[in-house]
Amino acid sequence: MNWRVVKAEACGEHSLDLIFKDGTRKRVNLRPLLEGLVFEPLLDPDYFALVELDRGAGTVAWPNGADIAPETLYELASEPNAGAKRQAPTREVKRTEGSHRSHPAAGRGR
Repeated sequence: MNWRVVKAEACGEHSLDLIFKDGTRKRVNLRPLLEGLVFEPLLDPDYFALVELDRGAGTVAWPNGADIAPETLYELASEPNAGAKRQAPTREVKRTEGSHRSHPAAGRGR
């Protein structure tokens, strides 16, 4: 089962950074799933942050016994821009005084 969670960390009011057995990494927002009595305490961000990895079940769990099936976590969409990192330029740009050239589109739309 590749959807087993091998690492989990709270990273927002109701979001988790997850790594699955197959190497998939994602950040998911669980807020839409937090309905019902067992999930009510998780609405408090401080309590939500008490998340732990249940290695036996391969999923996440909280002290009150709440847990979410690993296949549900695996199928959740990643949060937009989660894990997006700004990449360094691929080449260095050097400018010397007097060598500034305008881009052909500069100044359009004025």
